[in-house]
Amino acid sequence: MSQAEIISREPATGAELWRGPVSDIEALLALAQHGWPAWAAQSLHARIGVLRRFADEIRKDAEDFARLLARETGKPLWEAHNEVQALAARTEMIIRAQAERAAQRRLNNGLTGTLAVRHKPHGVMAVLGPFSQPLLVPAGHILPALLAGNAVVFKPSAQTPACGEMLVQCLLRSGVPAGVISCAIGGDEAGQQLVATEAVRAIAFSGSAHAGIAIARKLAARPDKLLTLEMGGNNPLVVWDTPLIEDAAVLIVQSAFGGAGQRFNSARRLILGARIYQPVLEAVKRLADRIIVGAPFDEPAPFMGPMINAEAADGLTESFIWLMSNGGRPIKQMVRPRDNLPFVTPAIIDVTAMAERPDIELFGPLLQVIRVEEFDEAIALANATRYGLAAGLIGGAPEEYNRFWAGVRAGIVTWNRPTTADLGAAPVGGVGFSGNHRPGGTYAVDYCGYPVASAELEQPRASLGVGFITG
Repeated sequence: MSQAEIISREPATGAELWRGPVSDIEALLALAQHGWPAWAAQSLHARIGVLRRFADEIRKDAEDFARLLARETGKPLWEAHNEVQALAARTEMIIRAQAERAAQRRLNNGLTGTLAVRHKPHGVMAVLGPFSQPLLVPAGHILPALLAGNAVVFKPSAQTPACGEMLVQCLLRSGVPAGVISCAIGGDEAGQQLVATEAVRAIAFSGSAHAGIAIARKLAARPDKLLTLEMGGNNPLVVWDTPLIEDAAVLIVQSAFGGAGQRFNSARRLILGARIYQPVLEAVKRLADRIIVGAPFDEPAPFMGPMINAEAADGLTESFIWLMSNGGRPIKQMVRPRDNLPFVTPAIIDVTAMAERPDIELFGPLLQVIRVEEFDEAIALANATRYGLAAGLIGGAPEEYNRFWAGVRAGIVTWNRPTTADLGAAPVGGVGFSGNHRPGGTYAVDYCGYPVASAELEQPRASLGVGFITG
């Protein structure tokens, strides 16, 4: 039975935050189809002006955005502020990317005329957003889509509808016409409807590999619909010879436990060289033991908030128990410190001795450790996954980093940086079960419109060549 309304609750308290009816998807699509031609007909300069007003609105209302984001996701207030600031900065990056990657070009002219390359919008795009970064990630699709002249129907995660609604209202205040941007409130059925409808010509999805693969299967016989998938990963972090053990430990903790481990590029597997295994693991545990887990507005400020809901926390706890029961050696136990709320403490488990390690994305603060003897073995283990989003190396010489970069299969590679580092204007995406070779970030401009090559001459001019009877 379909849902009549969506209710959002604060993960840190369980209190109801937002409630609203499920959207009429057909009505939103009708508005989008009606509105996008006039929006596309506006000059690029006019659309750029709208996006810059949007960035100004974000900065003006930054505190309200951050507080709502913290309440609805449970992330600490400082982390919510970081996401809001990144969103405002991302807008200008997308405007620059549009000029660099999708500008009109004239390739030649003269007697043979002009060969021009311009970009056209798809029409109506659907953007399906995640709960983990419910402002920054969907905006990375929405803003370039609007800039290219598309109308966008945005369906936020059913876990974060309030953030989605606030984002869309900000775009409307900035001058995006009603209908050209809309917020589709709903669960899985609403997303399936957007994917299947004829009105939608392009879909940008960010979420789990399971859901993304299901969408790809539905569209397998629809090459006329563009699909971009941004999914998660079983991300490896290799630590090799380094004298800076404490610095390495900080990078590991940031990679594995920042955002409560609920980022697509969080480190899931820690692959340690045997020579530094013990000191690194001891330093990571000491630091993890000091992590403050708490609610968004607690004092002192927590490093980690709760997971998004009880179901996610229960599932991660069960995964930790399963790993222990199948050969894993716990280094730091996972604890549920608050009854009936989805808080979990960061956990570390050595899975070196496990005969078979599950190749799944454990989406939360659970770090699996594997000990290796050789650097090539570390690269091979890093690649022992169907996923291919992020991979990092800490330590090692430049020659080893070059080997790592060349040998590892991932769309994001870091060296002596957290796997969750802000990539700014770089492409963001993965291979394998992490994506379909359409990276986001500023490269989202590439899939928000399609290039059209035009051979043009102001007056008809032609002559016949070989193969005609002279007369």
